[in-house]
Amino acid sequence: MKKIRLQGFNNLTKTLSFNIYDICYTSSAGDRREYIEYIDEAYNAERLTHILTDVCSIIDANILNIAHQNYDPEGASVTMLIAEDAAREPEVSNTEAPGPLPDAVVGHLDKSHVTVHTYPESHPDNGISTFRVDIDVSTCGRISPLKALNYLIHSFESDIVTLDYRVRGFTRDVRGRKHFIDHKINSIQNFLPRDTKERYEMVDVNVYQENIFHTKMRLKNLSLDDYLFGVGVEAMTAAEKRRISRQVEHEIMEIFYGRNLPRR
Repeated sequence: MKKIRLQGFNNLTKTLSFNIYDICYTSSAGDRREYIEYIDEAYNAERLTHILTDVCSIIDANILNIAHQNYDPEGASVTMLIAEDAAREPEVSNTEAPGPLPDAVVGHLDKSHVTVHTYPESHPDNGISTFRVDIDVSTCGRISPLKALNYLIHSFESDIVTLDYRVRGFTRDVRGRKHFIDHKINSIQNFLPRDTKERYEMVDVNVYQENIFHTKMRLKNLSLDDYLFGVGVEAMTAAEKRRISRQVEHEIMEIFYGRNLPRR
């Protein structure tokens, strides 16, 4: 896209919001409690703060303030207020490419924020437990928060990922013409590396005229042993393996499609 000479600050707001889900099967109420406790400890406020600090480093943002909280009985939240860093225009890139990018990535950020919230939960009687992470990265200026997308996906055990990216507002050039987006994009998938695309099935629902982009992802190949907590496949009968595999797959499909599905 041709370089735009702006009148004042580039105040386009770019927001990346996504949910990441991890699915697990626990064979007993005790294992279920232990799974929730494990998740709560593995992704406590301290760990989440470290992850968001890395995100700010990727988009070259200065952290102004951090608020974090662990909740009782489980869950945690972290919010960071971030400010713009010094601009080095010749090094800025907005091309579609997997991130994080090297040191050439520079963010123009002002009164922006990154947030994360966790939601561990479990089914009351069928052994399925889920862990959901909600993340928002909101920036002002040229650099898109999509540059931090790959790092965030790999920071969690991501069975299902739901992504929303939106560019809001407008910026004005020196001739007074409004610009409602300043970079080319037709899919969030363009910012994902090949290995991620190969591992996940993906579906897009985009509203191009509104600069709204939505992508859903789910793992293609499921290995039952990856979804067990407190018990291994070697201790199960063939019938148990089939039953639990169907339960895990059913849970993933319901979350992926966003609705309750009939059981087979």
